[in-house]
Amino acid sequence: MYGKIKEHLQDQLSQIREAGLYKTERIITSAQDAVIRLNSGEEVLNFCANNYLGLSNHPELIKAAKSALDSHGFGMSSVRFICGTTDLHKVLEAKIAEFFGTEDSILYAACFDANGGLFEPLFQEEDAIISDSLNHASIIDGVRLSKARRFRYKNADMKDLELQLQAAQDSRFRIIVTDGVFSMDGNVAPLDEIVGLARKYNALVMVDECHSAGVVGDTGRGVTERFNVRGEVDIITGTLGKAFGGAIGGFTTGKKEIIELLRQRSRPYLFSNAIPPSVVGAGIRMFEMMTETKELQNRLHRNTDYFVTKIKEAGFDIKPTKSAICAVMLYDAKLSQEFAARLLNEGIYVIGFYYPVVPNGEARIRVQLSAAHHQQHLDQAVMAFTKVGKALGVLK
Repeated sequence: MYGKIKEHLQDQLSQIREAGLYKTERIITSAQDAVIRLNSGEEVLNFCANNYLGLSNHPELIKAAKSALDSHGFGMSSVRFICGTTDLHKVLEAKIAEFFGTEDSILYAACFDANGGLFEPLFQEEDAIISDSLNHASIIDGVRLSKARRFRYKNADMKDLELQLQAAQDSRFRIIVTDGVFSMDGNVAPLDEIVGLARKYNALVMVDECHSAGVVGDTGRGVTERFNVRGEVDIITGTLGKAFGGAIGGFTTGKKEIIELLRQRSRPYLFSNAIPPSVVGAGIRMFEMMTETKELQNRLHRNTDYFVTKIKEAGFDIKPTKSAICAVMLYDAKLSQEFAARLLNEGIYVIGFYYPVVPNGEARIRVQLSAAHHQQHLDQAVMAFTKVGKALGVLK
């Protein structure tokens, strides 16, 4: 029974390998940090984690997680509306709303679920969703689940967005949907202009802050803070799995009626277990830390500015970035893999990104900076990039 499809799958896998697109997984045997240990025994500098604020192994979050384990146990064994809601879940949801300046919040197992469960309950055939062309796969999948009409505008192109809004004017409701920071390029959505167009054409605005929350803005409150439009965005989605501790858990925060309807109708929320108390407890402590000081954000911004300046001075072609993501462009898929492999030999852990994660011919090394990096880490990385770049003919 499995024979023919087995041959088909083997052929597909062979084609992926021959095209240089096969992905392998490296195995880490230490906690996530700026310096990590691999199962080979070597210690390397990690420049590809979403650990923007260095909180993934922070002692305050570990302490809070252990405390929640002691007080509320390991898991909830239930979805939220049956018996999966604790006082901790409600506290964290309130902390998220306070942090982003919104009215209410709802927790999900991941932001993929938050985006996947957002559009179908809210928008019907007579509505329109206008989405940036480089939005994350979770947004694309979530939009596909809705019966609303779909419009797409060129990445961060406000002229094209306005054209799509004009085309959608006969719709009952319209919503503009964008990433805050586009994860493969590192550029930031021009949210002030988006909000302006939303006012002009009577549209809602939704922003995915996964790669911008904790990173962008003076205090890390994301693109709404950067563009001074806090409270003017209707829906924000985000994750606890990147800057905010690096574990699991996603959220949607925004207008109270929207959040209330999602609690009633959002399928990933209704049919997935509540996130475990340890993650919730650590999340609460994380938001407390974020309001106590902006030391980590300041350190991240310094590290990012320093690395971007040095890597450009070395002669590399990078995408314009306003975040902690620096896309070093190599364009060729096999070259990106070879480049990453040689960097690992130099003690730098990065990954080559290529189709279908990025468009064909747009292969790159995505470097992600962290507040956990020290300047000697950044200098070591730039030196390694330069050495490998010259060896592979990327630099002269």
